[in-house]
Amino acid sequence: QVQLVESGGGSVQAGGSLRLSCAASGYTYSNNCMGWFRQAPGKEREGVAFRHSYGSKNYADSVKGRFTISKDSAKNTLYLQMNSLKPEDTAMYYCAADSTIRGYCATDPYRYNYWGQGTQVTVSS
Repeated sequence: QVQLVESGGGSVQAGGSLRLSCAASGYTYSNNCMGWFRQAPGKEREGVAFRHSYGSKNYADSVKGRFTISKDSAKNTLYLQMNSLKPEDTAMYYCAADSTIRGYCATDPYRYNYWGQGTQVTVSS
């Protein structure tokens, strides 16, 4: 059974940093992708950052240069380092995993079949 558990959210002032963690169990991260999505109240869920098992990464334009996705294989944990946070980054952040074998990371949330429970990030101005 696949389980994704996020942690690390919180409240921070604009310009601050947070690091989100996603502890994965039961998931085979091979030839597929994991990523981070976020959803603000009244808005659709949007992709933030993705990492293929081969190591390639891609980011939403809104977070490029500020967010970094990484993985600690020994700990089976995916991270999202978020720097220079802005109030518009406020959202519930979700870790997701796509078990389908692909050569690229899909950005459509409907392609991801495993999800964590989410962790709230609030950035005040």
